[in-house]
Amino acid sequence: MAQYFDVHPDNPQPRAVRQIADSVREGALIAYPTDSCYALGCRLGNREGMDRIRTIRHLDDRHHFTLVCQDFAQLGQFVRLDNDVFRALKASTPGSYTFILPATREVPRMLQHPKKKTVGVRIPDHVATQALLAELGEPLVSSTLLLPGEEEPMTRGWEIKDRLDHVVDAVVDSGDCGTEPTTVVDFSSGRPEIVRRGAGDASRFE
Repeated sequence: MAQYFDVHPDNPQPRAVRQIADSVREGALIAYPTDSCYALGCRLGNREGMDRIRTIRHLDDRHHFTLVCQDFAQLGQFVRLDNDVFRALKASTPGSYTFILPATREVPRMLQHPKKKTVGVRIPDHVATQALLAELGEPLVSSTLLLPGEEEPMTRGWEIKDRLDHVVDAVVDSGDCGTEPTTVVDFSSGRPEIVRRGAGDASRFE
């Protein structure tokens, strides 16, 4: 049975945030809100957690996970950025964007695109998730919580707890969030290529 954490959307309770971070460090798979929609997340290097996400979402081994980072200092450990790309990302973060960039050696091979050696990264504009990432001190390996056969992600923590009670270890409820996933922009060639249009305004990269 999944733990249920009711976290204040504007003033996250430090004790609850610590408990969630501790569970992630111990190998938990969590469902948590972002500025676009709910996501499934686990600790970097948690291969079992990634396998569980694939099972829940009926994904194959080619699925690209995203590293959800607290800030640019953290993001910069995992991807390579030239000055132009840095400025473009800086103007759009935090926000509802996922950026595909060349991975550094800090990124486990299982998270990288097998041919391009890239990885998706994002910095969410969400108070509770930012608090969790700050407490955790490392990114969350994440995937949108979109269940097989459904067109929209779930938006309510209690509903997720009810549906996924026996397949996740914790559900973080911090109020309703959106149903639209992030806008995905591929910067691996140095120039922006819009891969998916979503919650973030894609026009700035056109």
